[in-house]
Amino acid sequence: MKSFPTHNSHIPTDYKSKHSKWIKKMLHAYWVVVIVHFAIQIGCFLLLDYDRTPADFMINVLFWPTAISITCILIASWIDRRFSSYSFYVMSLASTVIAWTIIHVNYDIRIILAICLLPIFASVLFFSKKKVWMVFLMQMSAYLLVLFDPVYRLYLSTFDTVSIPAFLILSTYVAQIIVTSGVEVLDDLQASMLAKQDLIVRNAITTKQSKTDGLTNLYNQSSFKDYYEKAFEYANSSGMSLHLALIDIDDFKSINDTYGHRVGDIILEKVSLIIQENITSSDIAARYGGEEFALLMFEQSFEQAYAQVEQIRQKLALMGHLELEGASITVSIGLKSYSPNLSKDKLFEEVDAYLYSAKRTGKNKTVTSLDLASSLVEET
Repeated sequence: MKSFPTHNSHIPTDYKSKHSKWIKKMLHAYWVVVIVHFAIQIGCFLLLDYDRTPADFMINVLFWPTAISITCILIASWIDRRFSSYSFYVMSLASTVIAWTIIHVNYDIRIILAICLLPIFASVLFFSKKKVWMVFLMQMSAYLLVLFDPVYRLYLSTFDTVSIPAFLILSTYVAQIIVTSGVEVLDDLQASMLAKQDLIVRNAITTKQSKTDGLTNLYNQSSFKDYYEKAFEYANSSGMSLHLALIDIDDFKSINDTYGHRVGDIILEKVSLIIQENITSSDIAARYGGEEFALLMFEQSFEQAYAQVEQIRQKLALMGHLELEGASITVSIGLKSYSPNLSKDKLFEEVDAYLYSAKRTGKNKTVTSLDLASSLVEET
């Protein structure tokens, strides 16, 4: 029974592979934040009354905050390319510096504090409670550092001093709940995917078992008949070359009677292996029944098909078997090519007749229509 992964393994591998993409997207988003902040500051300076001198505004509101933010983004981007394992931590640190730099510059705008939530909720994308709380600690550290500025500290009321950490804790707690829910969704999704994959595998195995012979792993008679019918129809409509061979193990009954059915099964397995090793990837081989095998060959001439089945016959004739006290086995083969004047039943019957002729005339041979034609000429 399959057990589904838990704890840190709940995130699928393909999801982990997308983390670097999220890192890049967040860094692009911070570029947008910096540019928008820069544009808004200029607009406000031009349209509103500022209590700062132009020089103070240019240096302390525009230049230094923008320079610090851009430097953070560039460093984070460089580390993401060179040391990707540290990408998240550097990105989070960069976003923290950018957020609190903007907050510090605009301390008189209370709603600007909301920007410190951007790093926290960005960490949610990575589905890790540890990372969420780590980013929270970054925000708290940045807040404490900002408090060292006496101007900013004087601006805050006692309520502000307490409520900002409470606000960060509450937001982080909500982010952690989102992560927990996301992890559960991912677990359910992975369980569903694994169940679906398991079903696909089971169906594939069942389909294969229904089409193949359990002993030899070749196609069974039923599936061979389906392939034979389709191949014949295609050859009939397209003129594709098609050759049918029937292969039968000589004196197989005596093998079973002398050595037992277990040895007979081993011989069947060995014969099927030789057949598989000596056919092309486009050919179809099947155990047609008992000790008889059927072979469909495509995309080759009659001479090539004949050479192929002869190679199978000769290799088997030269192979000794420990199970038979070193003796070899032989096979008889009937072979004929498709021709438009034959039906599929007639083609099969003629190949079967060639196989019978090979058995009757000495075994361990391949008989074709050419052999029968030669024997008729000799009799005449």
